[in-house]
Amino acid sequence: MPLTMNKEVFITCAVTGSGSTQDRSPHVPRAPKEIAESAIAAARAGAAIVHCHVRDPQTGTPSRDLALYREVTERIRDAETDVVLNLTAGMGGDMVFGTTDAPLPLNAAGTDMIGAADRVAHIAECLPEICTLDCGTMNFAEADYVMTNTTGMLTAMGRMMTELGVKPEIEAFDTGHLWYAKQLVAEGVLDAPALVQLCMGVPWGAPDDLNTFMAMVNNVPDDWTFSAFGLGRHQMAYVAAAVLAGGNVRVGLEDNLWLEKGVLAENWQLVERAGTIIENMGARVIGASEVRARLGLEKRAPRA
Repeated sequence: MPLTMNKEVFITCAVTGSGSTQDRSPHVPRAPKEIAESAIAAARAGAAIVHCHVRDPQTGTPSRDLALYREVTERIRDAETDVVLNLTAGMGGDMVFGTTDAPLPLNAAGTDMIGAADRVAHIAECLPEICTLDCGTMNFAEADYVMTNTTGMLTAMGRMMTELGVKPEIEAFDTGHLWYAKQLVAEGVLDAPALVQLCMGVPWGAPDDLNTFMAMVNNVPDDWTFSAFGLGRHQMAYVAAAVLAGGNVRVGLEDNLWLEKGVLAENWQLVERAGTIIENMGARVIGASEVRARLGLEKRAPRA
């Protein structure tokens, strides 16, 4: 399949994530004010979309607190800098088993399993333009941890997102996740054309080699919009690869802490560097208003 380079590219900045990176860099934002300020700085550097998790302000551990999401949302919306808001809906599907000799009962300290309505409660509260939908279950780095997204759960969550008028960003960690995403569209759970994020190099999903990446790209329907990222030192390489393959890009501290060897990055620096790569390839970085027009998004205020 011949490559068709994308000439009008949007950048998503994944601001903080839910990984255990809070003590590995002073630039990983924790409190809602820090997350919002980092998102706004990324937008000023060229990010059209900011993808946000929330963390406990004291410990930095990932959180599902509605009040934290509401504060982040309001701070970003109150800023003079326009940006498309993308909130995670990936929390609440964590299953940690016991030992290999006694996998049950589950490890209560790490397990966080809640229902579909609870997993999208902050989406209904804040009404972002985009929210994520992790389209599959997979072993996720740690030995006994499983990221759990059953087909029934995804159908329920997808219907809720569609009814709320929030566009799901399908997070695809492997080709089977794209297969199921297409099924959700075929069943009318998700609207077409869909939006996809190709997540490369996340253990133990799709490895970040280019052959696998192109297999993922070739499984995205032609009328869908896709973006892609690679972890760590491959983040900027995937900026170029995604644009060359016809897609958009994601950078940010959720996926990579480093600007270069020995230099910890801030989100705006990663966005700025991605923008330079895109422009040096002869493409143009587009802003929030153009992304809304392209994806059919509606900028909305939270419910009163």
